[in-house]
Amino acid sequence: MSSGLTYKNAGVDIDEGDRFVKLISPLVKKTFRREVMTDIGPFSALFKLDMTRYKEPVLVSGTDGVGTKLKIAFMMDRHNTVGIDLVAMCVNDILTSGAEPLFFLDYLATGKLEPEKASAVIEGIVNGCQEAGCSLIGGETAEMPGFYADEEYDLSGFAVGVVDKGRIIDGSKIKEGDEIIGIASNGLHSNGYSLIRKLFFDIKGMSVDTYVPELRFTLGEELLKPTKIYVNAFMALRDKIEIKGMAHITGGGITGNLPRILPEGVIAHINIGSWPVPPIFELIEKTGNINKDEMKKTFNMGIGYIMVLPDSVSNHAISLLHQTGCSAYIIGNIEKGLRGIRYS
Repeated sequence: MSSGLTYKNAGVDIDEGDRFVKLISPLVKKTFRREVMTDIGPFSALFKLDMTRYKEPVLVSGTDGVGTKLKIAFMMDRHNTVGIDLVAMCVNDILTSGAEPLFFLDYLATGKLEPEKASAVIEGIVNGCQEAGCSLIGGETAEMPGFYADEEYDLSGFAVGVVDKGRIIDGSKIKEGDEIIGIASNGLHSNGYSLIRKLFFDIKGMSVDTYVPELRFTLGEELLKPTKIYVNAFMALRDKIEIKGMAHITGGGITGNLPRILPEGVIAHINIGSWPVPPIFELIEKTGNINKDEMKKTFNMGIGYIMVLPDSVSNHAISLLHQTGCSAYIIGNIEKGLRGIRYS
């Protein structure tokens, strides 16, 4: 006598889901701040805001994903770094308002849950949260057979931070004469991968195992470098230096992201050559015969985060940033003009 159809027959294994939760629980608890009020398992997570630290607390939220960089992880079967990208893309965004990241939630969707692979993803998220100083307090794992290709998954993340109302950084105080500090990226971060995959894999026929002398890595190793998290860089300056504006340099590059924080009446003058451009960008430009303007509006070109400061404190800021292990440079200044970017 045959048994009836079950959820497992249809492709969803609840037991494997339970095993996954048991695997990740010790990892996730490593991120818990003292404000976390709930353990892993309830329908929602509780976080008690420490009201003694803030006069007028404002919550700041952000959400993002990793994009087609995940394809590189699939090709390499290496999954413990994309979680860092996920956290970085979210916390770096809320950081631009001056917010301290408090907690993070993730969403992982796949056709068939493989607990060990999914645990590696969570390991990266945990590492990112620990670096950002925030707690991984919740998440959702969705098993959707037939919806995703075999061996593949998708990720999205959600970050919440807090800043006192009087300390919100929004760019409104930026004025002529301020200087622009660029903090180095470690490569591509998580943007431009649709162009990159088409260029290297479809057009040039390369693989993730191709060793590239200019990079001193295989192509896959270079492409999978995780996005830098800039929380420690900001925290090193927050109480010591006036920061007028900050921009996370993601898709659109400096060209598309820096103008978002500029008030009317000023233009950002960027000095080309004022920072070292990582070899991966030169390789992309040369291999694809890509126009320089296209490069600047697609990639970060070696600058992952920007701060706008009074010119009198810029050198001190760079010194403090270097103490955190960040490479930072004066890459330009603010001038009068129509809001936008001018390169020279």
